[in-house]
Amino acid sequence: MLWNRGKFPKNIFDLPNLNFLNLGGNQNLNLDHLKFNWSSNLEHLDLSWISLFTELIDSIDNLQALKYLPLSGNSFFQELSVSITNLSSLEYLIIGDANLFAGLPDSMGNLVSLKFLDLPYSNLLGPVPRSLGNLLQLTHLDLLWNQLSGQNPSSILNLKEGSIPDEVTAFPNLISLYLYGNLLNGKLSSWLYTAPSLKEIDLSRNQFSGHIKEFQSKSLELIALSLTSNTTSSVNHILPNLAHLLLSSCNLSEFPQFLKWLKSLVRLDISCNRIESKILQWMQEVSSLICNASSLRIVDLSHNNLSGTIPQCFGNLSNSLEFLNLKKNKFYGTIPSTFAKGCQLSNFNLNGNLLEGPLTPSILNYRGLEVLDLGSNKINDAFPHWLGSLPQLQILVLKSNQIYGSLCVNSSRFGPFFSKIQIFDLSSNYFSGPLPLRYINSFKAIINLTKDASTMTYMGMKDFNSSIGIYSYSIGIVVKGQDITLNKIFIPKVIGKRRSLKGLNLSHNNLSGYNIPSSIESLTNLEWLGLSSNKLVGRIPRELLNLTALSTLNLSMNELIGCIPQGKQFNTFANTSYEGNKGLHGFPLSSDCNNNELPPPSNLLEEDDSKSNIAFGWKAVLIGYGCGVVFGMTVGYVVFQTGKPKWFVDLVED
Repeated sequence: MLWNRGKFPKNIFDLPNLNFLNLGGNQNLNLDHLKFNWSSNLEHLDLSWISLFTELIDSIDNLQALKYLPLSGNSFFQELSVSITNLSSLEYLIIGDANLFAGLPDSMGNLVSLKFLDLPYSNLLGPVPRSLGNLLQLTHLDLLWNQLSGQNPSSILNLKEGSIPDEVTAFPNLISLYLYGNLLNGKLSSWLYTAPSLKEIDLSRNQFSGHIKEFQSKSLELIALSLTSNTTSSVNHILPNLAHLLLSSCNLSEFPQFLKWLKSLVRLDISCNRIESKILQWMQEVSSLICNASSLRIVDLSHNNLSGTIPQCFGNLSNSLEFLNLKKNKFYGTIPSTFAKGCQLSNFNLNGNLLEGPLTPSILNYRGLEVLDLGSNKINDAFPHWLGSLPQLQILVLKSNQIYGSLCVNSSRFGPFFSKIQIFDLSSNYFSGPLPLRYINSFKAIINLTKDASTMTYMGMKDFNSSIGIYSYSIGIVVKGQDITLNKIFIPKVIGKRRSLKGLNLSHNNLSGYNIPSSIESLTNLEWLGLSSNKLVGRIPRELLNLTALSTLNLSMNELIGCIPQGKQFNTFANTSYEGNKGLHGFPLSSDCNNNELPPPSNLLEEDDSKSNIAFGWKAVLIGYGCGVVFGMTVGYVVFQTGKPKWFVDLVED
């Protein structure tokens, strides 16, 4: 009964056999003067995302047979009605995304049949009632992102800070515990180590500290444990059934030795710690602690102080491993060549290490690879054109290496190239020669993108049996001269028909002797343009005034001359946008100029011998790519219009 209007028939509750009623999503339905009939046999009532009023809720205790009650998406602005807590048969209570701005009533303890209590994002305030200790049938409790208060936790509730009274500790049937995203502190309560039914524990993003004690035999069924972003000093347990272990940012200084017993491990994240390991020690630990877990799909050891070569034994995980992140360590040597045909890797991140030598052709075995980040290493090789044959590759980062040679392709044997590429970062290398139109024409996925938010998804891994955590891919890119991390990468599903380029950075290259093309005016969605530290000549084309979305411009350190265009967004740019161009005049610079000067036609674009059907908006990407130009390519951050701004949903400094 979705999207209905009009007045709801009040006699519907007189139907003697009515057992199931779903009114969810009917925000325009008139429920005035409606009351629930005490004689109703209704067991399932969905009142989520409608406009509830107090009188209706106050009569809900007439439904004594009710077992399932979703009330999410309503704004109560008051404490939960006592009538709800009088439903002694209620088993499922779901009130997420509700503006309660009140505390939980003491009468919550009356819901003795309750099995599933889900109250996330509901602005719950105040202390946790001791009466919750009466809910002995509870199997799932989720109160994340609220503002409940109290002392150091001794129970399972999702507090904003502090804890729950000791009475609320005996939940023998509790399976799932979510304390994610609060300010809980102190040591973990002892009852957690002996809870007999717990299978999932998520205590991430709190302020727990100290040594994590060993879980007792009663808790050996635990399959998922997340302590991410706490300050625990060590973790050592024997949990043979554990499949998901997340210990990122936990202040660890060594590998958890109990990893060797986790034969069923699917996901391991011990990133952002202080783990240090010498060469031999690292090889032995990884071989014995990690590589024996034949079911591993995710391994994240990034942002530690690990040194040595990358263990060849990772190749033994070819049939299961999908995500391998060793970013920001001190690995050296070459990339392992042991990944066999049929390798399942979809995300391979070795950014920020000391890796050398040529790229191994075994990367071609990663047929499902979506993200390859080898940036900021010492890789010395010609540009690997053969990477373009990877059918799923969407993100390629080779920046800040020692990759050299021409990007021209004189043979058709490499095509089609990078047909799904979205981020292509080759900045700070030693390339020479042109980048032909024929090559760029293969970048089909990023020529034009839709603005329709309904088609958006994010790159990552989501099909886990555990509810703890969803892995979204992240990537490091350069924007406006700063390294930032793109924590969520958008995947377009539909190709639209719009000139969608949002940002273009070709700074710090050797683009010599060319004018800025007036055709850039066609990039109507361009928000930032960086052409600094080149040897561009001529005048700034007045056509750039038509880029009304442009908010950042950097043309500094070139050889530009003439008058700076005046008006519109150009009146907002500072001196720093133009410094280092001795021949420029006009606002915001101190020297005046003759505004009657007209710029000459642009000659910056060069045609390839092949024909191109590429969208006109791509011409700006070709700046400086005429034959014979030596450049360090900084196409690295090409962002397209997919919202405001959907492409970099969550920009966080690295």
